[in-house]
Amino acid sequence: QVQLVESGGGLVQPGGSLRLSCAASGSIFNTYYMGWYRQAPGKQRELVATITSGGSTNYADSVRGRFTISRDNAKITVYLQMNSVKPEDTAVYLCNLVRVLPSRADYWGQGTQVTVSS
Repeated sequence: QVQLVESGGGLVQPGGSLRLSCAASGSIFNTYYMGWYRQAPGKQRELVATITSGGSTNYADSVRGRFTISRDNAKITVYLQMNSVKPEDTAVYLCNLVRVLPSRADYWGQGTQVTVSS
């Protein structure tokens, strides 16, 4: 019942910035958290950042200080502001929503490609 639609990916130069958006729709309820994962070719999907409906955030060490996750609970939308990007940030970025109550359920977007290259 939940659909996630990502946008904002593209080509960016090293040191540049990009903002990803993920809009969610469906029966989500208000107890949930959302996040961004990324997956590069031949590599396992890894967590980038998460944010709860209450605003608590968590970041992977590799992006801490460079990326910022935020959300608009009214729109059930999560953003990833990517600053000072590096070539190793190149990956498909996937939006994730986890509903905690009344029961746990996971949802994923299709992903948006981010390529960091000069």
